[in-house]
Amino acid sequence: MKDASPQPIQLSDYTPPDYLVEAVHLTFRLHPTATRVVSRIAFRPNPEAASRRFFLHGEGLTPISAKIDGRDVTPHPADHGIEVDAPDAPFVWEAEVEIDPENNTALEGLYMSNGMYCTQCEAEGFRKITYYPDRPDVMARFTVRIEGDEPVMLSNGNPTGAGEGWREWTDPWPKPAYLFALVAGDLVAREDSFTTMSGKDVALKLWVRPGDEGKTAFGMEALKKSMAWDEQVYGREYDLDLFQIVAVSDFNMGAMENKGLNIFNTSAVLCSKETSTDANFERIEAIIAHEYFHNWTGNRITCRDWFQLSLKEGLTVFRDQSFTADERSASVARISDVIALRGRQFREDNGPLAHPVQPDSFVEINNFYTATIYEKGAEIIRMLKTLVGDDGYRKALDLYFARHDGQACTIDDWLTVFQDATGRDLDQFKRWYKQAGTPRLSVDTEFADGTYTLTFTQQTPPTPGQEKKEPFVIPIALGLIGANGDEVLPTQVLEMTSETQSFSFGGLAAEPTPSILRHFSAPVILTRDTTPEERAFLFAHDTDDFNRWEAGRSLAKEVLTGLATGADAPQTLYLDALAAMLRNDSLDPAFRALALQMPGEDDMAQTLFDAGVTPDPDAIHGAAETLKQARAEHLFDLLPRLMAAMEVNEPFQPDATQSGKRALYLGLLQTLTRLDGGKAAAALFECADNMTLSLGALACLLDAGRAEAPLATFRARWKDDALVMDKWFMLQVGHAAPEDAVETVNRLVTDPAFTMRNPNRFRSVFGAFAGTPASFHRKDGSGYRLLADWLIKLDPLNPQITARLSGAFDTWTRYDADRRDLITGELDRILATPGLSRDTTEMLTRIRAA
Repeated sequence: MKDASPQPIQLSDYTPPDYLVEAVHLTFRLHPTATRVVSRIAFRPNPEAASRRFFLHGEGLTPISAKIDGRDVTPHPADHGIEVDAPDAPFVWEAEVEIDPENNTALEGLYMSNGMYCTQCEAEGFRKITYYPDRPDVMARFTVRIEGDEPVMLSNGNPTGAGEGWREWTDPWPKPAYLFALVAGDLVAREDSFTTMSGKDVALKLWVRPGDEGKTAFGMEALKKSMAWDEQVYGREYDLDLFQIVAVSDFNMGAMENKGLNIFNTSAVLCSKETSTDANFERIEAIIAHEYFHNWTGNRITCRDWFQLSLKEGLTVFRDQSFTADERSASVARISDVIALRGRQFREDNGPLAHPVQPDSFVEINNFYTATIYEKGAEIIRMLKTLVGDDGYRKALDLYFARHDGQACTIDDWLTVFQDATGRDLDQFKRWYKQAGTPRLSVDTEFADGTYTLTFTQQTPPTPGQEKKEPFVIPIALGLIGANGDEVLPTQVLEMTSETQSFSFGGLAAEPTPSILRHFSAPVILTRDTTPEERAFLFAHDTDDFNRWEAGRSLAKEVLTGLATGADAPQTLYLDALAAMLRNDSLDPAFRALALQMPGEDDMAQTLFDAGVTPDPDAIHGAAETLKQARAEHLFDLLPRLMAAMEVNEPFQPDATQSGKRALYLGLLQTLTRLDGGKAAAALFECADNMTLSLGALACLLDAGRAEAPLATFRARWKDDALVMDKWFMLQVGHAAPEDAVETVNRLVTDPAFTMRNPNRFRSVFGAFAGTPASFHRKDGSGYRLLADWLIKLDPLNPQITARLSGAFDTWTRYDADRRDLITGELDRILATPGLSRDTTEMLTRIRAA
């Protein structure tokens, strides 16, 4: 078990490694409980290092032998590893250790997943495989020999040798240890090929367990699209003879970009129309792109230390978001990205877990794979591209790849490239990396003598460890709309650099309506006193799809606020505007589906809290139910025509056009279910030929209270498909009435198909439960007790998943005193658990300190 009270690691303490690695040769003699790892590593002193301490990381290893230049040596124990007396000259380190993959339930290092050997080494898993300087700025070429009786044995790079009971792999590109990968087991591959822009043929293999071959076609096509897009948009060509993906059922994350051998959670790569929803297809396409794009932004150029994590993750998220926008609807993709950003990162930025995109310290690096590092990091890249323009961005990226290929870099290196390529001073812009928190951007307007003036003020609330914030550079995309709905000022980008700043536009015949922060040009919270009528006008006429959607969402939030607090609300105005939007057949069905979605209950809780109102989860849930019923009654006459126009019975394709139609159809079906008691949903469930419609119908039947038989039918059909069963669990928890949710969870965890050892299955129950505010925040505290009980059970097995799910408590300061007391009691109970992991201890200590 990790030390539960370690000292933080500080960015300011970084020093270069004392020794560098020239080459690594590893031999694995596989055994489920006693795998032997033999390492032969060539070291040399680092001329840039100030000392000569030979330290190697190692955790949970049973040492067998250790040698330097063929002579036995005696390592000395040290924190997280060993020290060895070593020469101030090049030498060869040899060691043999034994590890136990089968009992590695944390799923870090080498472990077993249903009889298959696999690895996860990011961030610090390699030290659980053998002794090594497990830090990202130590890069080396690896040769790996795998010995065993498994039919398939894989590692990074290209195959360079094979014989009875062994395989050898060589990766010609230097890499840090976190990119090491090994997989061995009974696997079959879908094979294909890709010809690069220089004419090189690359073999492609997507490895799965026997029986899953039929779920690999879409993933392979997504990979080839990603390779072509990276060539066309970034000029990046693949650099090995072989690219491989392996699907693994027990995996803490979505996927891992190990050089040449990506390891994927099965949920992030396996799909078919019968077993996967449209959301699954889109997510899989994006994740495959993300991991492939890491080949250049993460692998060929990696991060010097983990404080620079967003250098690879923020940039690569921006790249996969851009890919999705090109492959699907750019407007819908942007709206979806912002919904996720606000739901995860804004929540993080406004609570006790707030931290800068480049933090100054951490205790457990696994706890910093956050929405701030990923999604906010991507928003910073987007703003940078907006400020320097498309040409400047491409020029800077070309310079970045040319200057830093093969290096472990910093965020300062990244910004210096942009300064050198564009001549732009980015000192103030760097605050986006160093200051935590979501800026509040308020605006006042004035119209006089044909001139329209907007005065913006920015203010960022204090966050843990950062009280005073300096002004950010904020790109504000602005358009002005006339009374007839025509633009009188096309989109232009205003650059705000001061705490308060004004911008004026003259020559106007009448006061326009501003469309501010178009395409969500900066990750800020915009506040402006407007009327419901103005928001309805923008919902109908704004030419920027994001702001059009935003206007409708703001109207819905105002109605929900009124219903939850007893204040006046523009309900009729909202319902009329929503109906007009739905009737507009010129709008993308996917856009209309997003506009039909209600603001989430957690979103409403934060909205009320920001307005100085203590949110009541029960009142918010009641308001949502009331508005859903009012919408159903208001839209009733429209529903048959709109649903018929979606043509959901046409032959299935997982493309943007069809998925948008299915999304709108199911949103309308949810609305209709409130009026017909689930009659239409029951008919759809009986005839649906794809998982999107089948699961959507089942969700409606759960809401209507007539899902008992359909749930049994669904389970009987899909009991042997783990990913579909995850949906079965998740749907029941997410659609349980708040008063029944705890009982529903307690029933489901006794189901023979439930296991806490599989991250997907555990998340399908407890992630869904924690994500349903009215259920989780029960007045009696039963929701808090339930989650706490299971986190205490899970922590000894899988600290990483435990720590991440403990984030469900991070909004506790929003709520009333009774709920706060109940939550802090559970936090204290978990923290008092003997042997609590470092991961969970750090997370809950930060949350408790709010």
